[in-house]
Amino acid sequence: MGKLFVIDGTDGSGKQTQFEKLKEAFTRDNIDYKTVSFPNYDSPSSSLVKMYLSGEFGENAKQVNPYVASTFYAVDRFATFRKEYEDYYKKGGIILADRYTTASMVHQAGKIQNKEEREKFLDWLWDLEFHLFGLPVPEEVFFLNMPPKVALELMETRENKYSHTMKKDIHERDANHIKESYENACGLVQKYGWYEVKCVKDNTLRTIEDIHKEIYQEIKKRI
Repeated sequence: MGKLFVIDGTDGSGKQTQFEKLKEAFTRDNIDYKTVSFPNYDSPSSSLVKMYLSGEFGENAKQVNPYVASTFYAVDRFATFRKEYEDYYKKGGIILADRYTTASMVHQAGKIQNKEEREKFLDWLWDLEFHLFGLPVPEEVFFLNMPPKVALELMETRENKYSHTMKKDIHERDANHIKESYENACGLVQKYGWYEVKCVKDNTLRTIEDIHKEIYQEIKKRI
């Protein structure tokens, strides 16, 4: 089997930026790899995700049950795996992923306030995607720890990845959702042993290059 490396974090944490930096580094160093980004907006498998994020099922993220919303994302990941990188991965290939099952762990579990119910949901999600759907378990998950206050400031001038406009989706425009997702994610780092990348140190936002070097050095230890 291959190795899957995931870049994840709450909205505005710089996931896509670090993903692009890794692609540049792998290409420069002649390391064979494939990439995948979720949701897979280029595929019809992301249709329900688009409807969810655009507010067609509810203008607030909490209006959609986390189990239901997670199923939308899981189906998108299953279809993408089967069609785009399953053979390559099973032959030992390296996959770089911009978000993954981990994103549902962060955003959907963050909707659940009761700790026991949240753990129940996380166990269900793991079983659904990694056992029933047979998706690869990541070799390493890099969680970009960007405090909500900073993330919200950075997102003010960022366009939406799906619509390519300044209009925010139901996650991005909900400051409370971002805060709850962040607090939940900090617990997930400990629960699953994710590699935590602190994007702010000594009250100062680290440079893109500094964060990239930390991530790339850790990946090179594992390939």
